Amino acid sequence: MDDWQRKSPLDWHTYVNKLVKVVAIEKHEYEGWVLTVDPVSASIVLAAFLENEEVSISVVMGHAVQEVEILQEGDNEMEQHLSCIFAPEESKAYSPEELEERKNDLKTWLETNHIPVTEQGESGRTLCVAGVLMIDPPYGPEQCSSSNEIILSRVQGLVQGYLEKQQ
Repeated sequence: MDDWQRKSPLDWHTYVNKLVKVVAIEKHEYEGWVLTVDPVSASIVLAAFLENEEVSISVVMGHAVQEVEILQEGDNEMEQHLSCIFAPEESKAYSPEELEERKNDLKTWLETNHIPVTEQGESGRTLCVAGVLMIDPPYGPEQCSSSNEIILSRVQGLVQGYLEKQQ
């Protein structure tokens, strides 16, 4: 018996990004790359890569885990691949220069369309529209926030349309 549930989060973290074989109760066996271990329930989230580039995600409940055996260490490429599994397709990292350019372009476009916009926050990273809506980096519809749902919906639509025209 591995006493899996009695391990500490630091112990569990050593299994992340490694190919493992998990033996659970009733002799069930699971194999996959460890994405994470839930620190509360000790449940293991495994990713297995299928032939057609699809990913199968399995969760082995912590109370059922009897033994965990490391089969292979993950390299940097595998670590990167695993970290992108739950990332949205369109997400990408922007450099500070690209973020500044996106902010300035969106601000200019909003002003051209007679929508009042100011820069707020640390180093002016957040755009404030009409004093009731905020747009944070990377300045897409998902980054808009407002307590006024009507304004939020309309500005998100405008930003989405703007971004589609840019592509």
